Amino acid sequence: MASYNKVILVGNLTRDPQLSYLPSGTPVCEFGLAVNRRWKGQDGQQKEEVCFVDCRCFQRSAETINQYMTKGRPILVEGHLRLDQWESKEGQKRSKLYVVVDTFQFLGGREGGGREGGGREEGGATGGGNFSRGKGGGRSAPAPAQEDDSMPPVEETGREEIPF
Repeated sequence: MASYNKVILVGNLTRDPQLSYLPSGTPVCEFGLAVNRRWKGQDGQQKEEVCFVDCRCFQRSAETINQYMTKGRPILVEGHLRLDQWESKEGQKRSKLYVVVDTFQFLGGREGGGREGGGREEGGATGGGNFSRGKGGGRSAPAPAQEDDSMPPVEETGREEIPF
């Protein structure tokens, strides 16, 4: 049976990105994304719901998002879903579903800029830049190491390329 795991989201960051490094030295950036959905209910009233999604990216993408994005800024991300499962110190089974970002595009203008340089361009990395990890960029990476039991342990996983 064939399977397909692709996610495309447009939303605003719910918090400033957090950059950390794996023991191997690979940069990892984690951020939250708020995605709004609006529709008209059966009663004719406008309705809205917000979905909060955790995202994680690696390597140069992690450094770029950390440098230029801040809470509230809009971004388009493309990636795949990953489910981490682990057992806490108390023996409880835990899990977390998140998006591993493969590519992204900044949306909106440069107003307010990023964290460093106030919207300064570095290799075309501001407002509207499109970034990808590329073929040889390690398309999958282990989850970052965590100090507490609320996050899963680091594990190596491989991802096969889809042949179409």
